[in-house]
Amino acid sequence: MVFKRGDAASSGGYFGKFFQGFLSNKRAQITIFIIIAILLVAAVLLYFFLRPSTVGVEIPSYAEPIYTSFLSCVEDAALTGVSILESQAGYIYLPEFEPGSQYMPFSSQLNFLGNPTPYWFYVSGNNILKEQVPTKRLMEVQLGRFVEGKIANCNYENYYGQGFEISWAEPTSKVTIGEDRVEIELNTDLNIVLENESVVVRNHKVVVNSRLGYLYDSSVKIFDEQQETLFLEKYAMDILWNYAPVDGIEITCSPLIWDANEVFDELQEAIEANIQALTNNRQTATDDYFFVELPVRDEVRFLNSKTWPNSFEVTPSEGSFLVSSPVGIQQGLGVLGFCYVPYHYVYDMKFPVMVQVQSGDEIFQFPTAVIIQGNNAREPLEGEAFAGAVSELCKYKNTEINVNVMDREGNPVQADVSFECFGDSCFIGKTSEQGSLVDDFPQCVNGFVSARADGFKESRYLLSTVFSGSVDIIMEKLHKKEIQLKLDGVNYGDEAIIYFTSDDSTKTVVYPEQRIVELAEGQYEIQVYIFHDTEINIGEMITEQCVEVCLEFLE
Repeated sequence: MVFKRGDAASSGGYFGKFFQGFLSNKRAQITIFIIIAILLVAAVLLYFFLRPSTVGVEIPSYAEPIYTSFLSCVEDAALTGVSILESQAGYIYLPEFEPGSQYMPFSSQLNFLGNPTPYWFYVSGNNILKEQVPTKRLMEVQLGRFVEGKIANCNYENYYGQGFEISWAEPTSKVTIGEDRVEIELNTDLNIVLENESVVVRNHKVVVNSRLGYLYDSSVKIFDEQQETLFLEKYAMDILWNYAPVDGIEITCSPLIWDANEVFDELQEAIEANIQALTNNRQTATDDYFFVELPVRDEVRFLNSKTWPNSFEVTPSEGSFLVSSPVGIQQGLGVLGFCYVPYHYVYDMKFPVMVQVQSGDEIFQFPTAVIIQGNNAREPLEGEAFAGAVSELCKYKNTEINVNVMDREGNPVQADVSFECFGDSCFIGKTSEQGSLVDDFPQCVNGFVSARADGFKESRYLLSTVFSGSVDIIMEKLHKKEIQLKLDGVNYGDEAIIYFTSDDSTKTVVYPEQRIVELAEGQYEIQVYIFHDTEINIGEMITEQCVEVCLEFLE
């Protein structure tokens, strides 16, 4: 057969197109396979990265009731902790108690309906103004610590009777307090075993509805407003001038005499009634005078009771009486033709006010002290009281430090670790079950690493964090000791203040309210101060009073 050149070209073109189409289809199929493979890999990666907190383990039906009970237990603990934070001014674990004194009755806590509530601002027993506003971070740490401690109290008795074995590892937590919710992320291996079947759930998350964060922020705004403007002191000044003799003149030839105790009683009753009448709701205010404009929207209440610790002093006085003598009856002054009695008294007043902020059914409260000195309001403290912001020290953590915490027997201790530098403090973290913590510290020369744990005395270690390194901290266990105070061999039940002083610490006990003291091993100097009612006899005094009088005689 003879082919023409044109036929050969035509035949070649047909087979060329066939092979080109075949190759094109092959490429399309390969592309599809590649896309499918990529999607499968992506799906696997998404599964591992976005798998639930139970680490991909689906909880079998036999374990679901137990796990539901566990989450319910965590939720109940969280709600209880939130309630304590709201009622105790943002604290679950109270700061160290600081007692008052005979002349300064304030301690660092207000006993409100039997519940100790730390003051956000108060006067110490040695007459020093102090603040102790908790940060939101501190609230989160304390709530997490509270929830961790409650895990051991979860009740599984019904399940134990059904043959279940339930165990869990030492938990760690992360708490986030928002405006309208509190999130608790709990990390613990919850192991549920039934005969030959078992499941381990590691990561757990519980969210409770609470306006704790919102109420705390509102409370801080109110406290800052009070510290800046002293609006409570201004109301106290009005009460003083309206209910007590301060400055004035009366036309009379008889001396003016007031019983100081009666004046103080009337002041206390007036303070209680007037403070409780204050409100930030203009519609509910009994008078515009009692309306307080505050930078919050929710209802705010102010409480005071004359039974709470307070202090009232007045000068000059003669014993318990305020006496002002008349002018005009003295020899040589009869030409005046009338008598008058000038008086001027100077007061110091100190009393507490409980501030309550309410949103729905939740109430956050904190107490603060109101102080009048020399008939004038105290000076405002410089700066704002808000302590929620991160300090400059905590912003720059760039030195890795390994911290190991143990007791004297070498057993690991789970402790909260902080770092202090030139009066500033920064929370670092919590040690693991092995008592170790590796984290970045801020750089500082001659700073202090401190460790705190329940049942142990706080330990501080001098450390320079300019370079990476490690530190071993040994903590001493605290031992509870019961106090029984005797006077002349007889049990003493009245009030007393007891100081246990060692080389590096002092413990204060207010007896008989406190009968247990926790002390580490060591030598202590014990000082006891006993107070009881007594009489003070003031001897006879002679007072000379000079009065300048201008007389004009007519010839």
